[in-house]
Amino acid sequence: MKEAGAASETGTVSALNHDGEGVVHAGKTAFVNGALPGEHVRFRRRRRHRRHDEAELLEVLEAAPQRVTPRCAQFGLCGGCALQHLEGAAQLAHKDLQLRENLARLGHVEPERWLEPLSGPQWEYRRRARLGARFVQGKGRSLVGFRERLSTYITDIGHCHVLAPPAGALLRPLGELLSALAIRERVPQIELAIADGVTALVVRVLTEPGDVDLERLRAFEREQGVRFYLQPGGPASVRPLTEPAPELSYALPESGVTLRFEPGDFLQVNAAMNRLLVERTIELLAPDAGARVLDLFCGLGNFTLPLARHAGSVVGVEGDAGLIERARANAVRNGFDNVRFHAADLAAPPQAGAPWLAGGATHVLLDPPRVGAQALLPAVAALRPRRVVYVSCHPATLARDLGLLVHEHGFKLLAAGVADMFPQTTHVESLAVLEPAGRAR
Repeated sequence: MKEAGAASETGTVSALNHDGEGVVHAGKTAFVNGALPGEHVRFRRRRRHRRHDEAELLEVLEAAPQRVTPRCAQFGLCGGCALQHLEGAAQLAHKDLQLRENLARLGHVEPERWLEPLSGPQWEYRRRARLGARFVQGKGRSLVGFRERLSTYITDIGHCHVLAPPAGALLRPLGELLSALAIRERVPQIELAIADGVTALVVRVLTEPGDVDLERLRAFEREQGVRFYLQPGGPASVRPLTEPAPELSYALPESGVTLRFEPGDFLQVNAAMNRLLVERTIELLAPDAGARVLDLFCGLGNFTLPLARHAGSVVGVEGDAGLIERARANAVRNGFDNVRFHAADLAAPPQAGAPWLAGGATHVLLDPPRVGAQALLPAVAALRPRRVVYVSCHPATLARDLGLLVHEHGFKLLAAGVADMFPQTTHVESLAVLEPAGRAR
C-alpha cells in the first residue's frame, strides 16, 4: 500500500462494497467512502493497493435519490456508522443484495424462496456497545465514544443517535466525569449494556481508583441513574461499584420469558429486532410437541427457552461455561423442565459420545459467531433433522456453510433472508432454512 497523488477525478458509482463504500470503475477501481450507487462524484485517490485504491469523496456532482442528510454531524468521521447518508429502505435492499451475492458467489446456492426482510427501529436501538475512552491533552478533557473510521482516535461527539436511551446522551457527561478523575489517563474503554430498567457501564481501569474517584463515580450513578462496574483485569475481574449489584435482565414478552445476564455477556444489540428474530426463528423451525430441538451456540438461552414453549425438549450447547451456568438458571427461573444445557467447544468437531448428541434431534438451530459453524456440519447432517435454521451475522461464512450442507450433506435450501439488526451500519444479519433433500413436504 502507498499514498496516492493529489489529482482529482470524476466517475459514476456502480455499487456499494461490503464496507459501504462507493465502487467507481474509472480506470483502476476506486472505493469512495460516502458515495452512493448512481451518483456522479469527484474524488481523490488516497491509498493505492494492488487491485483497488481507497479514495476521498470531494464532491457529489449528481446525487442519488436515496441520499439523505445524516443525522449525526460526525458521520463520515466516526466509525460507528457507515450508511447514515442512505435511506433506510435502500440500506435494507443493499444488505439483501449482499446476502444474495454471497450465497450465489461463495456457496453456489439459491433458496427456493426469499424471506421478507425483517426491520425495526432505525435509531436509538443499540443496547450493547464497547466505547473507547481517552484523555486528550490537546483538548484538556476526556473523550468517550466510538473510534474514528480507520483510526485509533476517539470521535468527539456529544450525542449518539444509534445508542439506546439513555446511553446516547451520556457520552459528553461521561467524558466530563473521566476528565475529573485522578486516573483519567488510565481508563481506555467503557462497555455499555442496557437491561430492562437498568443501564450498566463497565469501566476498564488500568489503575484502581482512589476514594475521591470512587465517590465521583458514585455521585454520577446517583445523578444519571446508571450503575457502574469496574474491570481492573480480565472479564472475571468485573465487579459492581456499589453493592448490591443490580439485576440485569430483558424480557421476551411474546414467549413469556425473562433472561438475566451479566454486564459482559453477549446480547443481540437490538432489543426490538431480537424479539422479531426469535419469533421468526420459531416460525421457520416449526417445532411441534414431539420435537427434540438442538440449539447450538445457545448463549443465555435467547432462542432455547422460547423454543421450549413449543417443543417436547430442547438441548442448548455453548462454549462459554459462564453463559451455560446463567442459561440453566434462566431455565429454572422461567419454570422450564424440558431444557438441558451443555458446555462444549463448538469450534471443533464433536467428540464421539458427546452427551449433547445423545438422543438425536428432529430440529437444529445454529447461531454461530462470525467464523460460522463449519466444524459442526458433519455432525448436524448425521442427525438427519427434519429442519435446520441457521441464524448468521456474516453472509460470507453463512454462504460457505450453506454450500457445504447443500452440496456435500444432502440438504436443500428452502428459504433465506435478512434481518436489519444494525441499521446505519453495513452489518448483515440473516436467516436460512434447510431440510434434507429427500424429505417429502
